[in-house]
Amino acid sequence: MSPTPAHPLNPVVEQVTTTITERSQVSRERYLSLMRQQAETKPHRSKLSCTNLAHTFAASEDDEKVILKQLHSNANIGIVTAYNDMLSAHQPLKDYPELIKQALLPLGHTAQVAGGVPAMCDGITQGQAGMELSLFSRDTIALAAAVGLSHNVFDGILCLGVCDKIVPGLLMAALRFGHLPCIFVPAGPMPSGISNSEKAKTRQKFAEGKATNEELLDSETKSYHSPGTCTFYGTANTNQMLMEAMGLHLPDSAFCAPDSALRHAFVQRAATRVSEITGLTEHYTPVADVVCERSIVNAMVTLLATGGSTNLIIHLTAIARCAGIHITLDDFDRLSDVVPLITRVYPNGQADINQFHHAGGTSRVIYELLSAGLVHEDVKTVAGQGLKAYAKKAELVNDHISYHPAGTGTDKEIIRTVADPFAPMGGIKRLKGNLGDAIIKVSAVPEEHWHIHAPARIFHDQGDFIQAFQDGQMTGDFVAVVRFQGPKANGMPELHKLMPLLGVLQDRGQKVALVTDGRLSGASGKVPAALHVCPEAMQLGAISQIEEGDMVELNCHTGELNVTSSDLSTRPFAQPPAGHATGIGRELFSVFRHSVGPTSQGAISIQWEEQG
Repeated sequence: MSPTPAHPLNPVVEQVTTTITERSQVSRERYLSLMRQQAETKPHRSKLSCTNLAHTFAASEDDEKVILKQLHSNANIGIVTAYNDMLSAHQPLKDYPELIKQALLPLGHTAQVAGGVPAMCDGITQGQAGMELSLFSRDTIALAAAVGLSHNVFDGILCLGVCDKIVPGLLMAALRFGHLPCIFVPAGPMPSGISNSEKAKTRQKFAEGKATNEELLDSETKSYHSPGTCTFYGTANTNQMLMEAMGLHLPDSAFCAPDSALRHAFVQRAATRVSEITGLTEHYTPVADVVCERSIVNAMVTLLATGGSTNLIIHLTAIARCAGIHITLDDFDRLSDVVPLITRVYPNGQADINQFHHAGGTSRVIYELLSAGLVHEDVKTVAGQGLKAYAKKAELVNDHISYHPAGTGTDKEIIRTVADPFAPMGGIKRLKGNLGDAIIKVSAVPEEHWHIHAPARIFHDQGDFIQAFQDGQMTGDFVAVVRFQGPKANGMPELHKLMPLLGVLQDRGQKVALVTDGRLSGASGKVPAALHVCPEAMQLGAISQIEEGDMVELNCHTGELNVTSSDLSTRPFAQPPAGHATGIGRELFSVFRHSVGPTSQGAISIQWEEQG
């Protein structure tokens, strides 16, 4: 069976791509011009003085020094790693640099760890003060990676990272060194523990006082129990899905198990492959060419088709801007109308990411989207064969990675065809109205909860909502408005601790929803939640003018988010709460809060050449 049946490109996908290309023409050309200037000298270490160069390899082994002294044909690969041994998803990265060096040395190439970047876990900081650093950690990672790469002695990049802000931050940095080829090297998910639905039930029981702290901890440790990413389709695993859709992974490498023979083969093949596409070869494939308008649209479509994390709306926008490409919520909205939901992975279904992988995983999703003409096949990828290379399954044969067509699969409870989807539109939808712009993840919300018209309950902190719930005050139907949670206010922490409580109330028969200028994690679940409301309250957005009892309407069918009972134009703006700027390092990040842009533009707090 051919992995890429011929099908004309969907006209809406084509129109959106054209709109993005035209909108980005000036900034994209400026970006590409800069990348061409940076690419002029190869190998890049040949620019260095003898003193500079000696510092470069002072600590290297003798056989590596021999290669690094040769300035005309041998590649030196820079490794940027997010390894630490506290975070399960990044613990497997410990031995990757040595595997990479072992793969390259026999070929006459070298690799050096250019630098390490911080990697924080939102699962640890949820509801804690440290969560207010989370979004800004993305830009910190971009800056840290840029410092490591700034020595300008590398001919290619291998990025070792997996989770929420780490992959976007690494890619943002890599794009500013876009004259170099770059491959992302994932680590894979942990084995399945208890089901995600069982874990969620225990959390709700605990919220109601029906489970003890010991029972909750036992449940959580059975869910998060070994090296690898969490097994739900949250931000970390959405990152991996989109790296495949953008052609930045080796095909089908996202969800292979950590420390398996196939995983180690992927790591070593990533090393040899990046050496094959440097500027020293005839197959030169810089990351600036891989991340283009078409590949960004492919990522947007794949996000919608799989009901991925809402965080990626922000991150894709930021990534695109670092490549001189401007995408908007309108682009997502237009694509969502024609891109159906074709996967069910928790929280959008009962399957976990391992079951998704065994059902065909990334390769089958890309196969389906290619078959329906919903993604561009004619893109550059690190595999060198266009997107069709990513519609194939990998296996290890005689210690070598072998590929075969993904096919259509048979498990219709996890992955379906475009012709027979779970829902006719994408898993994420735009909302707009007199409250501004917002997004909502509808893929996990039952359709009977897509429309709510109820009085507002106003909170400036999720802790206040939790206390009101514990005091029995959250009765009747309501829309919880949790504001001053945007990037300028407090770094835009995820508000995931609200979900079990709202789920309890919804299960009791109350009609409830959340409206916030903050975020939820990729595990956004069954309760309707209008997120990333923009302008945020701290920028005098309309969300700061709502008062207790105002009638708020959230309608996923029509895409509307409005206060229906009052004229907000005459209302004063609420004052922000005090006391969110210090402690747990938050004071160090004031520069980010002051300079950050709106979420609709990627919530970027750092500057680059094109803005100068």
